[in-house]
Amino acid sequence: MAVLDNALWRGGWETRLRIGSGLILFAYAFFHFINIGLGLFHTDFLHGMQDTRTTVTRHGIGTVILYAALLTHAGLALLSLARRRTLRMPFSVALQAVLGLLIPLQLISHIVHTRYANEIYNINDEMGYIIILMWPNDAIWKQSLLLFVVWIHGCIGLHMWLRLTSWWRQIVPYLIGVAVFIPAFAMAGLLTEGRRIWADFAIEELRSQYIEHYNWPTSEQFQAMNVVRENALTTFWASLVLVGLIYLGRKLWRRRHSVRVRYVNGPDTVAEKGMTLLEMSQARGIPHTALCGGKGRCTTCRVIVEDGADQLPPPSDVEARSLAAVGASPQTRLACQIRPTEPVTVFRVFRPDGGLNRAHASQGQERQLAVLFLDMRGFTARTTGQLPYDIVFLLNRFFDAIVPAITDEGGVVDKYMGDGLLAVFEKPDAASSARAGLNAAIDISHALDRFNQQLEAEGSPRIRIGMGLHLGDLVLGEIGAAGHAARTIIGDAVNVASRLESETKALGVELLVSDELLQAADVTVRTEDIRLFQLRGVTRPVPALPVTRAADLDPSVHGEEHIYSG
Repeated sequence: MAVLDNALWRGGWETRLRIGSGLILFAYAFFHFINIGLGLFHTDFLHGMQDTRTTVTRHGIGTVILYAALLTHAGLALLSLARRRTLRMPFSVALQAVLGLLIPLQLISHIVHTRYANEIYNINDEMGYIIILMWPNDAIWKQSLLLFVVWIHGCIGLHMWLRLTSWWRQIVPYLIGVAVFIPAFAMAGLLTEGRRIWADFAIEELRSQYIEHYNWPTSEQFQAMNVVRENALTTFWASLVLVGLIYLGRKLWRRRHSVRVRYVNGPDTVAEKGMTLLEMSQARGIPHTALCGGKGRCTTCRVIVEDGADQLPPPSDVEARSLAAVGASPQTRLACQIRPTEPVTVFRVFRPDGGLNRAHASQGQERQLAVLFLDMRGFTARTTGQLPYDIVFLLNRFFDAIVPAITDEGGVVDKYMGDGLLAVFEKPDAASSARAGLNAAIDISHALDRFNQQLEAEGSPRIRIGMGLHLGDLVLGEIGAAGHAARTIIGDAVNVASRLESETKALGVELLVSDELLQAADVTVRTEDIRLFQLRGVTRPVPALPVTRAADLDPSVHGEEHIYSG
């Protein structure tokens, strides 16, 4: 739970205040929209819930919390815009910012004619009063637009916050339905109640009762409230102008404290100091490959510094390790890690030119997934002297028998390698991927038993296999020339799984499964059953469990309790 809390609430006090205030406002909007939607059923339900809500929101403490959250959230949003170094941002972030700026244009009017009117003029601002006030002019559509703007703005913020968790992706498909239902429910309630109450209001006797019940404002009071509304809007526009001036002022100041960057083969640009070279490229719209997103976990953003290298600080440990992994020259640096403060001339090692038409998958995606390496034992000796057609026929029969065990668990065969294969289990999280890989290994063993019974009935020798199963970090992406690239996986996890499979030959076992995968799958094993393997090409020893026959693993691996005893 502590890890989850850290993930959700990491960041400075401003970030936490923005999240906390946003959650308060989102909760208020949620119950407010549900309240409006109750008009679809009966007026008493609508007013009953409103009375309950206002007991909380119009209590002294509730008022302070609500309006403090509103002012804090709006203030921090404006402050964030003023502090931005560039207006280039992802579409979702830009959409949320634009929607956030649209909210006050209608929210101010709503507050003035409800809470302000209630406090200053003792207006009974029940839902009926609000609806009559808006119906049937264009105000009803403006307030309906406000409803959608607030809801979409809040949903984007909620998604961007909770996407850091492992469980969010699993429930998003269900919450999308809720996200669509809430505003639709509110609109249905608004239109139903609006038609009903407007029909009543058209009757002179009932209209008089409504006016008296709501303590309808006089024309002078309406005029005074409009003045308050205009002043509040003027204050909002002044705030936006101030934000713009601060942004432009900071931009001009940074230009005076900027650095010139020359890219070999163009272009030349001037960017502010303090940004990484990759951020400078992105801010100026200069193509610059960065598959890991600028985290220093790949070297695709690397540049050769032709001039100005002596003015850069030495590489950090993260940068040095990445550069050493590719045997980079001393002049090579990672654009996502260096922050030029003096003029530099750089050559981008990888240019995205020519790759613009590729799908997003070609850029790669880092995941922690289970990998299964499988190989047929004694294949060469078995097929010596056989005709090529007979060999192909045997291999296809073999794969037809075992591959369904992989696909039934959601796995995909990444590639076939003669008498073996490499499979990956692309699941939403590491735990489910590990369980799928382990279940597939068990099912493969059962499928092989059935296939060997067929071979024996035909007078053919049985087939033996070896499997290596491991969980680790992979990069999934398209590799190959544009238009002819195949989706594949790359990473140390593939090498570990392959080496584990090789070790099964000497051990005479059918499966070697890494301890890392067992822990992710929540499989309990005896400590003495785990062995350490020093695998070729792997820097650290890998603890793994040898399994003589995968089919003999405890069947409860498929259920909720995962126990194995050697």
